[in-house]
Amino acid sequence: MAAEAFHNDNKKLHVVMFPWLAFGHIIPFFELSKFIAQKGHKITFISTPRNIDRLPKLPHHLISSITLLKIPLPKLQGLPENAEATMDVRTEDIEHLKKAYDGMENDLTRFLVGSNVDAIIYDFAAHFVPPVATKLGISRYFFCIFNAWFLAFMGTTSALINGLEDRTRPEDFLAPPEWVTFETKVAYKLYEANWVVGAAGENASGFSDTYRAGKAIAGCDAMIIRHCNEFEPEWLKLLEELHKIEVIPLGLMPPNIQETQSGVNEAWISIKDWLCSQKKESVVYVALGSEVVLSRDQLGELAHGLELSGIPFLWALRKPAGSSQDDPIELPDGFEERVKGRGVVWKNWAPQLEILGHGSIGAFLTHCGWSSIVEGLMFGNPLIMLPFLVDQGLNARVLADKQVGVEVARNEQDGSYTRNDVAESMRMVMIEDEGQKIRGKAKALSAVFGDRELHDQYVESFIEYLENHEDKP
Repeated sequence: MAAEAFHNDNKKLHVVMFPWLAFGHIIPFFELSKFIAQKGHKITFISTPRNIDRLPKLPHHLISSITLLKIPLPKLQGLPENAEATMDVRTEDIEHLKKAYDGMENDLTRFLVGSNVDAIIYDFAAHFVPPVATKLGISRYFFCIFNAWFLAFMGTTSALINGLEDRTRPEDFLAPPEWVTFETKVAYKLYEANWVVGAAGENASGFSDTYRAGKAIAGCDAMIIRHCNEFEPEWLKLLEELHKIEVIPLGLMPPNIQETQSGVNEAWISIKDWLCSQKKESVVYVALGSEVVLSRDQLGELAHGLELSGIPFLWALRKPAGSSQDDPIELPDGFEERVKGRGVVWKNWAPQLEILGHGSIGAFLTHCGWSSIVEGLMFGNPLIMLPFLVDQGLNARVLADKQVGVEVARNEQDGSYTRNDVAESMRMVMIEDEGQKIRGKAKALSAVFGDRELHDQYVESFIEYLENHEDKP
């Protein structure tokens, strides 16, 4: 009650949320919106029409506090019809999506001018937001949905703006940078480092990803980040030193399982029946997110590895971004028949949280996106790690070092892996004696990752910061 009284004494704030057009970004922004609205503040959540329509339903008690505002995406050559999120386009078309996102600036500005906004919380791609908001006297918060080691690895604000300065070759990213003075294994592998060089280079949108992020940070009052002091805290301090701004951890934001939704969800009923027929902690859940696009070889070796392991598995296998209804998923001939009973290939949307929380799940074979890691470890599931994009390789290095998972062995040059590499990693985590330590450490870490009270308190602290910051004379 005391906390409620504190909030009721303060003025009701109007906070605008403006995430990048990827659901790995949109959902954390949406969750934060609900937290802020629960404290009596007004939210305007801005995205494109199709993305707004794809959001989870708002809880009934927050409908009057959160306005979902649709701003259309300009039509651009290179963008397919109805493409409004990264899940709708091929990887090579994302730069066109960024250009279209920049085209939302005028409509966003018109809204900000006429709407008495106190603060705007925005994403890395929205480099155009800080100058507009500054002119209008609106407080600015850059929300980094990644963790602190990924951003710290990239360097200072000016390094981001200037294309990572003197780091221009993949070889420059294969060891921890000189400004990291504590012990760490955070570094890219050669096959991953090409991505970093690409992110610092020009693309069809006219702005590199690092430039966008640098400008987003340079123009903010404070950075908020999905990280906590209970796990790898030294990176938060390093971020403040690198960017010379206040960095406010939001905690890990572990998601809530919507029991009411899952109870009536047909997909979950079917999956749950199969999981309940399996032994306790015997099944590997396999999911590589919606952004990872596997080549035919990569898909084939993963499938053969699952088969070769002899371990029960549930594989949530979605079509890659930008696929049409007619594009087939090309699994090896006879694969599904051969693994029938022991393995399930689920080709529709899968209720990941419910699956990871089920007692028959013994490990999580993951691409190491930060949200997936949080979801896996909040239930104490050890990780079998197969990273591909952006921050995923760095995440895998940290978690392997913490001994809560193993990384599938890869060719250092091209990142290829074999069915034997996949099967060996699975067996090591699930069956072998050395996997016992990994399983134990993952369970222990769930005390941090799954502590909802701890992480909710981080968000509460940020909201109090927001209220005090806006409560100016």
